[in-house]
Amino acid sequence: MTTESSRPLHDWSAAELSRAYRRGTLSPVEAARAVIDRIERWEPQLQATYLYRPEAALEQARASEARWRRGEALGPLDGVPGTLKENIATAGDPMPAGTAAVELRPAAQDAPPAARLKEAGMVVVSKTTMPDYGMLSSGLSSFHRLARNPWDLTRTPGGSSAGAGAAAAAGYGPLHVGTDIGGSLRLPASWCGIFTLKPSLGRIPIDPPYAGRAAGPMTRSVEDAALMMQALARPDARDSMSLPAQDIDWPAFDVGPEHLKGLHVGLLLEAGCGLPLDAEIRAAVEEAARLFERAGARVTLMQPFMTQAMLDGMDHFWRMRSRVDLQALPPAQRAKVLPYIGQWAESAAGLSGEAMYRAASQFHATRVATVAACAPFDYVLSPVSPNMPAPAEDPSPTNDPLRPLEHIGFTVPYNMSEQPAASVNCGWSKGGLPIGLQIAGARFDDLGVLKVARAFEQVRGPQHPWPEPPAA
Repeated sequence: MTTESSRPLHDWSAAELSRAYRRGTLSPVEAARAVIDRIERWEPQLQATYLYRPEAALEQARASEARWRRGEALGPLDGVPGTLKENIATAGDPMPAGTAAVELRPAAQDAPPAARLKEAGMVVVSKTTMPDYGMLSSGLSSFHRLARNPWDLTRTPGGSSAGAGAAAAAGYGPLHVGTDIGGSLRLPASWCGIFTLKPSLGRIPIDPPYAGRAAGPMTRSVEDAALMMQALARPDARDSMSLPAQDIDWPAFDVGPEHLKGLHVGLLLEAGCGLPLDAEIRAAVEEAARLFERAGARVTLMQPFMTQAMLDGMDHFWRMRSRVDLQALPPAQRAKVLPYIGQWAESAAGLSGEAMYRAASQFHATRVATVAACAPFDYVLSPVSPNMPAPAEDPSPTNDPLRPLEHIGFTVPYNMSEQPAASVNCGWSKGGLPIGLQIAGARFDDLGVLKVARAFEQVRGPQHPWPEPPAA
């Protein structure tokens, strides 16, 4: 079925679906069936889903249809199809965290993002895949099938929100939720050509909470992300870092290009650590900065503020954390972990107490440096990733367990500083792969980041048509 504009239903945004439901010209059941058909065409190649349940989705859609007919819709997301990342607990479902090493047990209750979206009436079509323990920027997993990038099936969609990024780009519904502790929302958003917001820490409560860990919307547009924020950004006592209730005018995201006029924007083209910046990515981000200037923003080139010592310190701390977790597993279970993750974690075995203290101190050093570097600016622009997506089978861009995080130098600072940071598509490689622009704002200025991203959506170049599944 197609829309009035002859676009297939799986390509409709959440906002478009909601308006059609309100008018009575479309049923949530029709939308769910269109998305199910799309998944079944794509999924043999994409392998992005976990607990894909089309019949349960249709049951939810029928309940939504009845609410809309009675005039009792739960809100604008009622009846809109979407997915949840596998590590966001849903009551009664096992949560393997991407690894075959975990004993599968049903979750006792919905985690906050799942609870809020169910309360809003979102039709949960599926959960989405992730790599072992979420510690890779790829879809490689010892539990799930290998997720691939719909723009090029030989490439990774990124990670750890691998399935979510692929699903959003492929048309598995307009609404998706991922998580991020060093770039796991923004990296797949960049490599799959979609939009995401890693919000300020605590803006979207998450369970279990962890320093720097955030959940966020993954959508094809800023508008749909803003709709999701209305539902997701509500306090929950299960998150010890949950922000207090705040009356944020999320619909005010919808600004024009004139919003950029007068802004002082920093432009960061060197991370200060990790992989060198790919020339095509640099060119795309520099062109994005020129578009900001043409719209009236003042753009100032920034010096790098991250260091290799900061990146290595966080890496070493996470290695030790993972080693402790793995050592607690029975040997037979531990042996099921992806070998790359096992090698990475075990490399921390010889680290002394002093070394771990110095490693842990780099989290705060990163926070202080990031806040200080961003302070002179209203917003900061940068690449999301220094590299284009790696081969799908590679666990990381370096394919080296002793250099696993060399691609997160632009993203991880904002996890540590608790600042909101978005990824929005800003260009294309010669091979037709998308390139993400990161837009970071001051802590708590989530709405401001959405506004700047929305203004940029309107000044950037034409977007490529969304990818299509291979012919049968």
